[in-house]
Amino acid sequence: MTVLWLALGYLIGSLPSGFLIFRLKENKDIRRYGSRSTGATNVLRLRGWRWALPVAVLDVLKSALPVWWALRSFPEDPRVAFGVAFMAVLGHCFPIYIRFKGGKGVSTAMGAFAVLATEPFFLSLGVFVGVVAATRYVSLGSLLATISFPLTVFFWRGDEDLALAGLAIFALIALRHVGNIKRLIKGEERKLGQKINGEEV
Repeated sequence: MTVLWLALGYLIGSLPSGFLIFRLKENKDIRRYGSRSTGATNVLRLRGWRWALPVAVLDVLKSALPVWWALRSFPEDPRVAFGVAFMAVLGHCFPIYIRFKGGKGVSTAMGAFAVLATEPFFLSLGVFVGVVAATRYVSLGSLLATISFPLTVFFWRGDEDLALAGLAIFALIALRHVGNIKRLIKGEERKLGQKINGEEV
């Protein structure tokens, strides 16, 4: 039964919201443009908030809903929901439907975090908003927000299992941000709203 739930989490997480919306609007593969990610940030850079907002909402829901359902179905063993959360993020990053080339997992992770631990989630969201507002680096805000969740869960709530799940999700997101991390270190990372060759990114 647990394996089926993990598979369901992965398959739902694999639904490529950004890819589908961009294909519907432009009849193009978003993975050929911008950061080549299917996530809301790349949609925002390429086409603005009107397109990015529905992508972000769908990316949040595709983890929040299965994780909520798993918590309801297995109240005695929340680790099933933790596994579903990880698999949903894995699906977003490496979606089976579009040859395993997806997004970077941040919105999907935050959707899971919101259901698993509401107060730590809001703290992480505050970290994201604060860092992006101060630096305009979405990647930096994403990384600090996703690492802050397991740290907050561990030191505030003492929930070791959830903290480990959060660390696993952070490791996956950090893996998808390797290029961003290298550019941040070199001072070459693009800022939100920055124009390069006349294109807003």
